[in-house]
Amino acid sequence: MRVVIFMALEKEQATYERELPNLLSHEGKFVLIFGDQVAGIFDTYHDALKVGYDRFKLSPFFIKQISAVEKVQFFTRDMLECRT
Repeated sequence: MRVVIFMALEKEQATYERELPNLLSHEGKFVLIFGDQVAGIFDTYHDALKVGYDRFKLSPFFIKQISAVEKVQFFTRDMLECRT
């Protein structure tokens, strides 16, 4: 028996990566993706979020700021005591 586990929004992330060359003319704006479809491009995150909830209700959707260079962010729960 084979178990397949999908990460949340994996399909939407793949859609973003596939469509990025076409999206770069809108760099800095926000793209709304549902499944394998680009559902719209918006000036603000808030506008994309509102349309996402209006159209897709509680189904998962993906919003990302369009950028040619992916900003790396690192978050950790580990806190080290800093001694000087």
